[in-house]
Amino acid sequence: MKLLDIVGRLSELDEADTIYVSEPWTENSDAMVAPQPEGALVPAEAAKEGLTYFLEIHIAIEVTEGWVASLKEKPSLSAVCERLIYYATYDA
Repeated sequence: MKLLDIVGRLSELDEADTIYVSEPWTENSDAMVAPQPEGALVPAEAAKEGLTYFLEIHIAIEVTEGWVASLKEKPSLSAVCERLIYYATYDA
């Protein structure tokens, strides 16, 4: 699964889960959604795939909704993905 696919399905995902993504983070990076393990930042399955912590689903939804509400037009899925990458890189 790619990060773009996950971003397109944010509203369908469990808000308690976390997004893990391969670096460098782009919309086409390999990604997965999984519960964050207790005592570790990355679940073993994600680490095995070379994925790193990106954002929790509830934070990704909050950031996306807040940003989209400030715009006059609905952004493309690619634009939303870029905004989340920016947030995860500089603001999280």
